[in-house]
Amino acid sequence: GVVFPYSPRLGRYNLNFHEAQLACVDQDSVIASFDQLYDAWKSGLDWCNAGWLSDGSVQYPITKPREPCGGKNTVPGVRNYGFWDKDKSRYDVFCFTSNFNGRFYYLIHPTKLTYDEALQACSKDGAQIAKVGQIFAAWKLLGYDRCDAGWLADGSVRYPISRPRKRCSPNEAAVRFVGFPDKKHKLYGVYCFKAYN
Repeated sequence: GVVFPYSPRLGRYNLNFHEAQLACVDQDSVIASFDQLYDAWKSGLDWCNAGWLSDGSVQYPITKPREPCGGKNTVPGVRNYGFWDKDKSRYDVFCFTSNFNGRFYYLIHPTKLTYDEALQACSKDGAQIAKVGQIFAAWKLLGYDRCDAGWLADGSVRYPISRPRKRCSPNEAAVRFVGFPDKKHKLYGVYCFKAYN
């Protein structure tokens, strides 16, 4: 499977524990366990924002120690903020997905799309707009690689690169995050997901 950090359109550190659990479910995944985050860290996950884990702890994985992430003279590892109030404390979340029962693809379309047009285009193709968990699963489990930014169901725009190259993701294989643009801008394509029945 694959672990991915998630924060909503509102920006970082906006989810209490219960909202974090729901955010992962909404993205076709579940909240990650410590063991899953630890395995992801061993595989190179480096993320400087703290996120909830399934046991109610708040942690983050650092492979390249640096000043804003606990200090540059510290050892790499999974940094632990401990246990926080599940109702009042707000962080990001680490989600886990291993579930891939369908076809994930970039929809070839003659024009760039607004968010609403993207929803309709997938629907017209007999599919649904893809979720964040689905783009991470396609990237990690299938080696999906596409240098085209596309809308996803949560209103974010991302693209998956498994073969780093100039102008796409020069230094690392990653799901690149463009942001949460204005949904009325016709600047992007769309990633769709067709579930196998």
